[in-house]
Amino acid sequence: MSGVENPCLSLAIARLSAAGDDNFAIWVIEAPYPGGYVHHDCTWSETLTQTWLAWQEMFSLGGLPHVPLSHHVPQLAPTLPPSIDTAVPGQSTGYGGRLMQHLGINLWEWLFAGSIQTALAESRGIARGQNKPLRLRLEIRHPEFIPLPWEIMQEMVGKPAISLSTQLLFSRTTSSVDSLEPIKRKDQALNILLVLGQEAHRSSNHSAARLRLEQEAATLENVFKASGQLSPTTVPCYVRKLLQPTPAELIEALDSNAYNILFYAGHGEPAADGGLLFLSPDATINGTELAQVLVRNQVTLAVFNACWGAQPDRVGMQTIPRSSLSEVLIQHGVPAVLGMRDLIADQEALSFIQALAQALAARMPIDQAVAVARQQLLTLYKFNQPAWTLPVLYMHPEFQGQLIPPIEEGITELPSLPTNWNGIRPPSACLRSLAATDKVWRIRGGLMRVGRGQENDLVIEEEMWVSYKHAEIICREGFSDRTTSPTYFLRDFSRNGTHILRPEGWQRIHHQEVLLQSGIKLKFGSPQGQTLEFVIEG
Repeated sequence: MSGVENPCLSLAIARLSAAGDDNFAIWVIEAPYPGGYVHHDCTWSETLTQTWLAWQEMFSLGGLPHVPLSHHVPQLAPTLPPSIDTAVPGQSTGYGGRLMQHLGINLWEWLFAGSIQTALAESRGIARGQNKPLRLRLEIRHPEFIPLPWEIMQEMVGKPAISLSTQLLFSRTTSSVDSLEPIKRKDQALNILLVLGQEAHRSSNHSAARLRLEQEAATLENVFKASGQLSPTTVPCYVRKLLQPTPAELIEALDSNAYNILFYAGHGEPAADGGLLFLSPDATINGTELAQVLVRNQVTLAVFNACWGAQPDRVGMQTIPRSSLSEVLIQHGVPAVLGMRDLIADQEALSFIQALAQALAARMPIDQAVAVARQQLLTLYKFNQPAWTLPVLYMHPEFQGQLIPPIEEGITELPSLPTNWNGIRPPSACLRSLAATDKVWRIRGGLMRVGRGQENDLVIEEEMWVSYKHAEIICREGFSDRTTSPTYFLRDFSRNGTHILRPEGWQRIHHQEVLLQSGIKLKFGSPQGQTLEFVIEG
């Protein structure tokens, strides 16, 4: 299943401080249809806080309880509906399962309300019409909401949690990012750099600790390599191990530009710069330093088997915005980061990693592979255990999820538009540069994709303000017996927008769909960009 063309709905949660401490707004920041960029104002209730506190009391593996709004003073005994405490005759779900389900449904109803609920329904309809999954991304701009388990959101009893669905591919994201670098290589294997750092609890017996580390590395290596031997269609897996490397050794290995996956297991601590990875007892590397190395070597996926990878840093009772390792790596331009929300047991982590590697080797997009691996955790450790809720996936807003291209995927020329019912072939269209008359890009098959990524039809990689996947020009088949003129539209889904020259001057189009008329002038990403002219020929 291709990760390039899936429709995407991106939401953002932000606090409305001027309206009151409990007031929030939810925005649609990317939608697969015109008019989908709506917002909804809502209030976070003390009842939600109480349910979250009860959830932590049941499932949290350590630390003080997290209270999302500091003025919601926690009660000594969180109050919950009687249905949570009372078992239903004939129902096998225990208290933990009912509590998990209750919080999941409450979070869903809070997020998907009003116009946001409509946007989700419309987006799902579009995805079903295209026979593709809907990619759903959530940006949490209020840092105190990051520790909440949004992955357990559930539409209703009997429906799967949002992060378990392979038709609603869920991930977190952030829009405060550097653009993705154009990916120049086409990987046909899982090339993994396996890094085992210092253990969380340092052993006084160094030889025994080293032996455990070597055994763990051998187990993980075998798990990864076995994933590439399942069937003739799976891609091979190559692993290089680094046991307690120095920062220089880690950087040297990454600078070989040979890896598309970094896997780290070991101790770490949260901090404002993305935390510290304890590579060895005497050596650390912070998230910002690691991000720079990963980006310049085009590592697509970073996986951290550490309990703090998806958690922001705190100073006293205040959470530091954009401080988690996952967010810092995404901000610098790493396409995908998988961290843990809390402690995960070794056997649970191994089960998850095995299922994830198998799904990636089968060429699944990363967000779909994570959903499949999460299902494996649920099967093994059940709904009333927290294991399946612990992995947290962040994806860059410009990244479409594909680590290994599907077998059938390639950049092919789309077939020409069909003739209309009178047998008259519609005129073609193109974009041409006003600075160089010999530069003309024809719109073939009624679709042109524009961006910095190499899979686009018009690649603009020299202009940094152009997004990896910036915009599309599409032709709607609206021909009749009275006209042979096609109708072309521009759809923008970029970070910086597209500029169109109107009689009153340049107008910025951002996350919109607009009609294009022959002769209109366009600039992608910035008023300083090159000027292109859209022309309908014939």
